[in-house]
Amino acid sequence: MNYFIVTYAIYLLVSIALTVWVAKVLFNNGRIFLIDIFHGNTPLADSVNKLLVVGFYLINIGYISLALKYANTLVNAQMVIEVLSYKLGTIIIVLGAMHFLNLVVFFKLRNRAQLSKPVN
Repeated sequence: MNYFIVTYAIYLLVSIALTVWVAKVLFNNGRIFLIDIFHGNTPLADSVNKLLVVGFYLINIGYISLALKYANTLVNAQMVIEVLSYKLGTIIIVLGAMHFLNLVVFFKLRNRAQLSKPVN
């Protein structure tokens, strides 16, 4: 059995699935912030939201690809699980960091928009 192929396949499937899930959560829940930031301009908010998701995918899938290689020897299932645990844990931390970075950006943009909102 080629443990490298199994490890790479599981790593890629789980990492990309997690990336897609986080991107969907950010896309769906970030929309309301962007609509508020852009003072109700829904087409602009939706467009920016899509661009943010594309950037999110590019950064995360690029990192996932760069982190794929494993240089040591995999000789048994235990090593496969340990390597997957380390690699997937790293990806989860990166996704979490990207999620919080997006939240910070949304809140900063929202606060700036609130300060510049015309008073009626």
